[in-house]
Amino acid sequence: MIKIKYNAPVILSFSLIALAALILGNITGGSTTSLLFCIYRAPLSDPLFYLRLFTHVLGHANWSHYFSNIMYILLLGPILEEKYGSRSLLFGMLLTAFVTGLAHLLLNGSAALLGASGIVFMLILLASFASFRQGTIPMTFLLIAGIYIGNEIITGITTADNISQMSHIIGGACGAFLGCFLNRKGFKSR
Repeated sequence: MIKIKYNAPVILSFSLIALAALILGNITGGSTTSLLFCIYRAPLSDPLFYLRLFTHVLGHANWSHYFSNIMYILLLGPILEEKYGSRSLLFGMLLTAFVTGLAHLLLNGSAALLGASGIVFMLILLASFASFRQGTIPMTFLLIAGIYIGNEIITGITTADNISQMSHIIGGACGAFLGCFLNRKGFKSR
């Protein structure tokens, strides 16, 4: 008998919670998305402000936005969760959510930020460290950093759109930091 295994609990749970957030947002006409799943300037006395620093990565504007992020997350996440462990990946996702949310507030707090693209870029850069060896820099890291991050810098300068290239760049930086740290330590924690 074939069994279905919940093989990447952090990635699968994140994907399902983000799906539930999108469905709930659609049912409520976006009010739950605005209340819980996007970050924007709000009074520090608002307890939900602190929650949104982390939960904004679960919110998505529409189905297309959700699918474009989740496909990368489901492609890269399980491999990275197996390599680095669930705790390490969860830490990386929380770190990325917090840093991208905080940077957004400090640099562009007049607009709302939502979506998991910072997480996607964290996973992409972290994946480029898969074959890391002490004392070396993987060529894949250099190429991916140059292509993905370079493209985001150029797009951020030349294009006016509703996409936060800053979140992509910061997410990539979090992935690079995590890749260096986890591989330097030979760290794996379930």
